[in-house]
Amino acid sequence: MQSNAPPPHILAISLMGMVALWAFAAWLSADRTVLPGPAEVWGIFTKEVASGELPGHVLATLVRVAAAFFLAAFFGLIIGIAMGLHAGLNRWFGAWLVVLLNVPALVVIVLCYLWIGLNETAAITAVALNKTAMVAVTIREGVQALDPKLRDMAQSFRMSPAAKLRHVIIPQLWPYIASSTRNGLAIIWKIVLVVEFLGRSNGVGFQIHLYFQLFETSYVLAYALSFVAIMLVLEYSLIRMFEQRMTRWRAPAPA
Repeated sequence: MQSNAPPPHILAISLMGMVALWAFAAWLSADRTVLPGPAEVWGIFTKEVASGELPGHVLATLVRVAAAFFLAAFFGLIIGIAMGLHAGLNRWFGAWLVVLLNVPALVVIVLCYLWIGLNETAAITAVALNKTAMVAVTIREGVQALDPKLRDMAQSFRMSPAAKLRHVIIPQLWPYIASSTRNGLAIIWKIVLVVEFLGRSNGVGFQIHLYFQLFETSYVLAYALSFVAIMLVLEYSLIRMFEQRMTRWRAPAPA
């Protein structure tokens, strides 16, 4: 399967164009408290990295993102496959997913802090709960879109449920799993920032809250963009490589 990832030089030029547009907008505003330029934000970034502040807070956020992501992916995958394979489960519990999808993330965060306390367990639980339903819905739709011919083939060869899951169901679900991974990381880290903003004493969200109170726009951008940079690296290295490898079976056979 041909990769949709842009060549490195196109990606670099595209990002440079975005930075140039940012610099032009900062020049037009002519007010560093409204929109500081890239050079100023870069200077703050390097200073915070040298002091050790930024790496420590970014690491705390990364740990929360990773823990919440794996919990949401694990339970969402199980729920999605089960509801996709069994119409009865989907009929009875489909409305539950709709409810969970539409409960505001802020409400879930506040309730978890009230019920569990202002601790790491509540923070990670709140984020995982917000994302699990979304993963489950995506995977359920993928299961319902499985090729019936491959299912019939598995029955003809009398494959065991475990073998059928491994060799027939999961390979067809990889595009949906990759989509959940990409969307999940993008959404989870944003929810983690809200969790840290409201009730943690470290992390990127905590620092953004601190500098928001001090009206330091440049520091807010330095911390926010540092995590965006990590997400870019993950997207164009691990996630796309993972997606390409897992969907190789869809590539047409050589003539």
